[in-house]
Amino acid sequence: MPHTRFIPGFLVTSVLVLLAGAHPIVAQQNRVDAPALLDARMYALVDAVRADRIMDDVRTLAGFGTRNTFSDTLSSTRGIGAARRWIEAEFRRISASCGLCLEVSTQRMFVEEGSSSRAIRDVEVVNVLAIQRGTRYPDSYVIMAGDIDSRASDATDGTTDAPGANDNASGMAGVIEAARVLSGHEFPSSIVYVGLSGEEQGLWGGAHMAGVAREEGWNIVGVVNNDMIGNIEGIDGVIDNRSFRIFSEPTPVTETEQERRRRRFEGGEVDGVSLQLARYVHRMTQLYMPEMNPVLVYRLDRFGRGGHHRPFNDAGYPGIRIMETHENYTRQHQDIRVEDGIAYGDVVEGVNADYAARLTAVNILTLAGLAAAPPAPDQVRIGGAVQPSTTLQWDPVDDPNLAGYLIYWRDTTAPQWQHMRFVGPDVTSHTLKGIVIDNFLFGVASVGTDGNQSVVTFPSGRLRR
Repeated sequence: MPHTRFIPGFLVTSVLVLLAGAHPIVAQQNRVDAPALLDARMYALVDAVRADRIMDDVRTLAGFGTRNTFSDTLSSTRGIGAARRWIEAEFRRISASCGLCLEVSTQRMFVEEGSSSRAIRDVEVVNVLAIQRGTRYPDSYVIMAGDIDSRASDATDGTTDAPGANDNASGMAGVIEAARVLSGHEFPSSIVYVGLSGEEQGLWGGAHMAGVAREEGWNIVGVVNNDMIGNIEGIDGVIDNRSFRIFSEPTPVTETEQERRRRRFEGGEVDGVSLQLARYVHRMTQLYMPEMNPVLVYRLDRFGRGGHHRPFNDAGYPGIRIMETHENYTRQHQDIRVEDGIAYGDVVEGVNADYAARLTAVNILTLAGLAAAPPAPDQVRIGGAVQPSTTLQWDPVDDPNLAGYLIYWRDTTAPQWQHMRFVGPDVTSHTLKGIVIDNFLFGVASVGTDGNQSVVTFPSGRLRR
C-alpha cells in the first residue's frame, strides 16, 4: 500500500472557526498568515473506517470461546493464547500491506500465584504491540489500547464461555481497524496500537507496559484506552448511538505537594494532562464528526471501577478512557444464561457495528491529529495578578512546520476552551490586554501549518513582575 505523507502543506490568509457545541471556540487572529484550523484530510480517514471489518474482528475474537487470562494458551482455536496469536498475525498482515511499516512485538510478564487476590495460579500475561514509527519524532508515542482478555461471572474462571463481544472485543477490533486505516499514511510522531492483557484481574498488562515505558523513557503524548465501544442499549432503557463518554482524571495522581499547594491558589483543579487530552478528543470530534456527542466525565473511570488507562496515569502519563454512554450490566461480566426471562452474557448480538465504527473513527481522528501536530509547548508560565491584562510565556517549540501558537482561555466554570488567539512561530510571550487573570483559565498549544494542534499545556509556573 503506498503511503500518504500526513505532513503540513498549506497556508491560508485568514480563518474564523466556529465549532458546534455549547461553548464554541472563536479564533481571534492577529496575523494574516495564520493556518486554517481544519485539516480536510481528516474526513477521508473517518470515511475509511469500515463497520463490516470491525464486526468480522469482533466475531473472530468472540469465537475463541473465552479469552480469560487463565484460559488455554496452547489451543489454536480456543482461549487467550489463540486470541493473542491471531491479533499478532493480523498486525503482521497489516504491516505487510504497507511495506512493513509496523514494528510488531509482544511484551511478557509473569504473575506469581498469590501476588494478588485474583492471581489464583502462576500465569504469563502477554501484550501485543504494533508501532508505526514517526518520521520526525520516532520516540514520541500516541497510544491506542484495547483489552484482549474477557471474563464470565467469575473473573478467574478460565473454562466457562466468555465471548466478551463488547467487553472488550469491540475495543480490540477498533484498535486493529485503526491500524488498517492509519498505516497507509506517515506521521511525524509514532503511533502505537496495542492489545493489553490481564485487565480483568488487576490491570496487569497496562501496568507492565507503563512500567516499560517509564524505564525506557518513552515520551507518551497520550494513551487512549477503548473499553466497551459497541453497546447502544443501556440498562437504563436508553438507546443511544450518538453519544460517548470520555473519562479523564482531573488532576494527576503524581502531582507533588508543592504543585498541589500552587494549584490551590492559582487554579487547575480540572486542568491535568489527562483532562487536556480528553478536551482534545472532544474538540476533534465536534470539528470533524459533529453528529457525535462527546461527554466529558471528570473522573478516572466509572464510580469505584477502573480501566487500563489507570496504570499509565499512575506512572504520570496522560491517559483517558473512551466508551459507550449507557452500559448494559446484563451483558457485562456474566455467564451466558437466561434467568427470569432476562438473557445474560456478552455476545456478538449486543454489539452495534455502526456505533463501534464511529467510536473507532473518533480514535483515528485523535491519533492522526496528535501524531501530525508539533510538540506541545513546554514550561508555560503565567502572570497578571492585580493587573488589567494577562501574560503567558513558554519555551519555543523547534519544529520545521510550526505555524505558531494558540493561546486559549475559558471561564473557570466552562468545560471546554472558549476563546483563542493565534501568535506566530517566533513569539514565546504574549499579553492578552483587557483579559483579567482572575476571571479565566489559560493554556497554550502549538499549531502546524496544516492546522493540526498539540494538546493544550496548562501553566505550571508564575511569571514574576
